[in-house]
Amino acid sequence: MLDTVTARRRTRATTSQPSVEIRGALKPGYDEILSPEAIGFIATLEHAFGAERRRLLAARAERQAKLDAGEKPDFLAETADIRAGDWTVAPLPRDLLDRRVEITGPVDAKMIINALNSGANVFMADFEDATTPSWDNLLDGQINLRAAVRRTLRFKDPDSGKSYALGNTLATLLVRPRGWHLPEAHVLVDGVPMSGALFDFGLYVFHNARALLAAGTAPYFYLPKLESHLEARLWNAVFVHSQKVLEIPQGTIKATVLIETVLAAFEMDEILCALREHSAGLNCGRWDYIFSFIKKFAEDPACVLPDRAAVTMTAHFLRSYSQLLIKTCHRRKVHAMGGMAAQIPIKGDAAANDAAMAKVRADKQREAGDGHDGTWVAHPGLIAIAKPVFDDLMPGPHQLDRRRDDVTVTAADLLRVPTGDITEAGLRQNVNVGLCYIEAWLRGVGCVPLYNLMEDAATAEISRAQLWQWIRHRAQFADGRVVDLALCETVIAEELTRIRQVVGDARFAAGRFAAAAVLMQDLIAAERFPEFLTLPAYDLVASA
Repeated sequence: MLDTVTARRRTRATTSQPSVEIRGALKPGYDEILSPEAIGFIATLEHAFGAERRRLLAARAERQAKLDAGEKPDFLAETADIRAGDWTVAPLPRDLLDRRVEITGPVDAKMIINALNSGANVFMADFEDATTPSWDNLLDGQINLRAAVRRTLRFKDPDSGKSYALGNTLATLLVRPRGWHLPEAHVLVDGVPMSGALFDFGLYVFHNARALLAAGTAPYFYLPKLESHLEARLWNAVFVHSQKVLEIPQGTIKATVLIETVLAAFEMDEILCALREHSAGLNCGRWDYIFSFIKKFAEDPACVLPDRAAVTMTAHFLRSYSQLLIKTCHRRKVHAMGGMAAQIPIKGDAAANDAAMAKVRADKQREAGDGHDGTWVAHPGLIAIAKPVFDDLMPGPHQLDRRRDDVTVTAADLLRVPTGDITEAGLRQNVNVGLCYIEAWLRGVGCVPLYNLMEDAATAEISRAQLWQWIRHRAQFADGRVVDLALCETVIAEELTRIRQVVGDARFAAGRFAAAAVLMQDLIAAERFPEFLTLPAYDLVASA
């Protein structure tokens, strides 16, 4: 329901300006972010690029239909000249040369302050997988980032009374907007919900581009969920347009693309080329990459994955993809970023903590040894593990001179299905973690500590995707039991009971566990694989 304040944010279409309707409530402070000028800017972005975004999403659906029919991806014949060409991306700015440890997290004030103060080289403020895109989360996040850019952000914890403020030495700030597939239901442009990606990007760059430049940095981004170089080309057009409108030099905006879909792995050169003036490299988005592998080959019984705990970065298809990413980036003189360490330091159990930290150290040694120029961590406590590894194996700011000409990766390497067992324990883990994460997401919390791991939406996507795939292809446990819908529904009920025993009746009743269970059941029972759980989940959040 529109209130009287919100209603004033309706504008009429003219020959040069699209009509805009804002359906979200305007709380104190929101007016500053949603100024008439800012609304006009994001509306022109949607007006200029919305149709192409929708066309590319339709192209995704067409491609999926071919994959469902048995087609497999390969390197594109029509872009062979790009892959063969001797070109490089534009030079990187000074504050993106050394990215050895990057920390990621949501856009609440406490997280932003702690991450920028953490000692990491980079903080990626995440409007995507680590943030439930409720209206308040998004607007509060924009307010917080605006204050952080100007070094005025403060936070006082209402429970502990502790105050937080930015220090003198801060991590370089990058922002991840939502993917092309997600809408922003609270803003209609010419009567249609605008792109969530353009909303997040547009408000941040409009309010902060000049302040960032004045501070000696610039607007830097991570781009998620791309499936083709054409989608990267659209982002490049958005950057060119925005820089022109904001009257900042072309090439100011820099973006790192997450290679977190299996289709994008076949177009890494092309993606870098499409963003050539604005590229800051590529990143191994490992969790979403596994989810993408399940999704894209959902109808192929030969592509059923084992328990997700068995699908590590040492699996052939993942190791091939990460090494190809390094080779591709270094050939083009740009950074190849490693993946996430999601572990959380374990208090009160030294042996368990030592084992967890040993896994982190081994993972980072693999990345640095292979030639990655930096890595991700989800918790500040892991910086002291990851940074010494890269300091030891990467004494310079990066490893761009390591060409990795020894690496040869074929389509067959990228498509090799890992082997392993499908177990009841793996099924229960998917159900339990999926339920707990979806419940938190529906409450507005997108970054959730579960069982000593910091989880985001990618975890829930893998969990429900595996359940759907196992049901679809009648996967079996070692004892011969078939994974079917009835078994999964029984396990969902049992895991809900276990969760209730852990969290208590009051917390369970006050939460969104019932809605999470219904959503999970709907997703795993669907006749066709549901592309993103965040789409139906967003409908529940946006209508609340």
